[in-house]
Amino acid sequence: MDNPEYLLAHTLPFWPELSPEEQDTLKRSVLPSNVPKGTVTHRADQECQGLLLLLSGQLRVYLLSEEGREVTLYRVRAGELCVMSSSCLMDAIVFDVLIEAMEDTQAVTIPSAILSPILQNHPRAELFLYKTASERFSDIMWTMQQILFMGIDRRVAIFLWDEMLRNGPVIPLTHDEIARCIGSAREVVTKVLRYFSQEGIVSLSRGKVTIIDREKLRALT
Repeated sequence: MDNPEYLLAHTLPFWPELSPEEQDTLKRSVLPSNVPKGTVTHRADQECQGLLLLLSGQLRVYLLSEEGREVTLYRVRAGELCVMSSSCLMDAIVFDVLIEAMEDTQAVTIPSAILSPILQNHPRAELFLYKTASERFSDIMWTMQQILFMGIDRRVAIFLWDEMLRNGPVIPLTHDEIARCIGSAREVVTKVLRYFSQEGIVSLSRGKVTIIDREKLRALT
């Protein structure tokens, strides 16, 4: 991270309202980190870290039931903020989540201890944090709508379509990773993908799914 001031100034809309001392404190306090794929960076029993900004890679925020079932609530990509890692700073956030790196990820953290007095002294900073969180809750509601009201074929199709629009026709995810992203079982996802393959919508190979008929896939979403 060569220029923390540039990064913070372009990420935090309340940056110009901070005093020179507050800006200097933030610049000196940001913590860069490299998170290997598969690492759980946040658990309910861990201390609240702070606000995470992704420089590269991808995180998923998910719930884990007592029986071990995972439901992915949403994912955080490069250039986005992960607010759930700072949920201790928001009284309205009352449930615990886990955060896992889906790829090798580079991030910087603004520690909660540094961010807390800024939120208290600058209403716009607190408003920004809650606004960012509320946007994520829209993602969560969309996830719940899919799980409750959509068939698995359509959920898989929507997932593949969204991934294709973001990253191209080759989706480098295993069946298990796709299942965890959409809150289903790997065996169920494998069955759907094999059906899509038979219909000429996708081709399957180890560790990836390739979209070969966009129109057929779009019709299923």
